[in-house]
Amino acid sequence: MAVDLGTANTLVYERGVGIVLDEPSVVALDRRTEAIVAVGGEAKAMLGRTPEAVEVVRPLQDGVIADYLVTERMLRYFIHQVHANGLFARPRLLVCVPSRITDVEQRAVRDAGYAAGARKVFIIEEPMAAAIGAELPVHEPVGSMIVDVGGGTTEVAVISSGGIVASSSIRVGGDALDLRIVAYLKSEFSLLIGEGTAERLKWQIGSAFPVLDQTHAEVRGRDLVTGLPRSVVVTSEEMRRVLDEPVDRIVAEVRSVLDRTPPELGVDLLTSGIVLAGGGALLAGLPERLRHATGMPVRLAEDPLRCVARGIGLCLEQFEVLRDVLVAEPRQ
Repeated sequence: MAVDLGTANTLVYERGVGIVLDEPSVVALDRRTEAIVAVGGEAKAMLGRTPEAVEVVRPLQDGVIADYLVTERMLRYFIHQVHANGLFARPRLLVCVPSRITDVEQRAVRDAGYAAGARKVFIIEEPMAAAIGAELPVHEPVGSMIVDVGGGTTEVAVISSGGIVASSSIRVGGDALDLRIVAYLKSEFSLLIGEGTAERLKWQIGSAFPVLDQTHAEVRGRDLVTGLPRSVVVTSEEMRRVLDEPVDRIVAEVRSVLDRTPPELGVDLLTSGIVLAGGGALLAGLPERLRHATGMPVRLAEDPLRCVARGIGLCLEQFEVLRDVLVAEPRQ
């Protein structure tokens, strides 16, 4: 089985079956006993709504493991959900990680997989998985560019001949956009909202490029002065300005990778263009923003949210053919 272990969501692909689990990477714990109260969607629904005895945590931050023990328990829970009947209880596990993670972070992922019950753990870098999932010709001697905007990180890579030629990974993703919205409403309106509300607002009226039809939305939260519930109205133009700084960082990183791309592959990219994957790629106007900044064709991958999961699934189904794209295990 393969796992796309993301900051925002964890997807599990089972060989011969397909994507069998898609849940938020969230765990609710009882503070007194450390027992798991809920995992996934049920735990995410509890964010900001729990009694003092229950803590809701995201064990992955910026694409890497922030809480090893909780991550291991979450992985074990998801494996058990997929193999509830006890068959294949110790599967071979392919885990997707951000590019350029340290050996220590990579070892933490492997150790979490083994502790969760895997008999063998393989690792693949996220941009490679996204490129395979987007059906880019990763093994051909031509340039392909993938920009994977996830919850905690944005992965940018140029791929050719089965390897990553130029890449970058920055800790800016969908979560950073949500936090910008939270901070804006707090400073501008003295209104405190949760990350879930910010995420809904981002999809409702947020954008990365000016739009012709301006819209607005009502936002409800807690007034920091009176402590009482209150609502304000914000416009799509406000949201675009709020999101401008993190979007600018993504654009700058894409330009940086293009600048480090060999000229021959750069010429290929003028034809093949840039492919966007990941949940953050669904932000309105992002393809237009990148097209305007680079002068290159930009398109969304089919089903960007599940692009990485499809990629690791193809690696499972064609394991011997695609094994050379996996990350080699460091020597002990």
